[in-house]
Amino acid sequence: MASSALTHALFSPLTSHSPISNRTLLTPSLALPRKQFGSPVLSTHSNLTHKAFIVNCTPPEKESTNQELPIELRYPAFPTVMDINQIREILPHRFPFLLVDRVIEYKAGESAVAIKNVTINDNFFPGHFPDRPIMPGVLMIEAMAQVGGLVMLQPEVGGSKDNFFFAGIDKVRFRKPVIAGDTLVMKMTLTKLQKRFGIAKMEGKAYVGGEVVCEGEFLMAMG
Repeated sequence: MASSALTHALFSPLTSHSPISNRTLLTPSLALPRKQFGSPVLSTHSNLTHKAFIVNCTPPEKESTNQELPIELRYPAFPTVMDINQIREILPHRFPFLLVDRVIEYKAGESAVAIKNVTINDNFFPGHFPDRPIMPGVLMIEAMAQVGGLVMLQPEVGGSKDNFFFAGIDKVRFRKPVIAGDTLVMKMTLTKLQKRFGIAKMEGKAYVGGEVVCEGEFLMAMG
């Protein structure tokens, strides 16, 4: 009798007349306790709360059908906002002391970003140093000051190449050496301008490969 009632309860539809209709369906099957029925019985019903297990099945990535990019397209070139000819029209410096090759970003009256391509043919390398070519720190500072000059000598600031001078530096730090083959990326930002006294203060940072190699505060004088 008990076995027949159990069979009816386990395999009959869940209705209001079923003795286990108030229980929650759980998948997969669980074993009911041994002491209640005397032997382990697999049941498709339990009073436990139903839980859903979601498996994220992501299809394998499709193999790229694009051929490998040619070498000339893998490494994008720096943009050109001012080329060397435009730079020469603004700065009074000439060889061997013009240390800015290209302006890649410019915000009138605010900031400029320029590059200096450091090559073994630079005239300072034979003496600094013959066995280990390193760009002199003072020339990095000079190059950054020239980038600052590209900001200060524009009409937005009110300067001209006839009345601009490098007045001083402060808090200068050299983080890493710059060697032949590096591209020095320099950013100069105008932080304070006193037109009445002809004084401007700028912050500068120079990078190689995304790392800071030099930084400092610059004082410019106009007049």
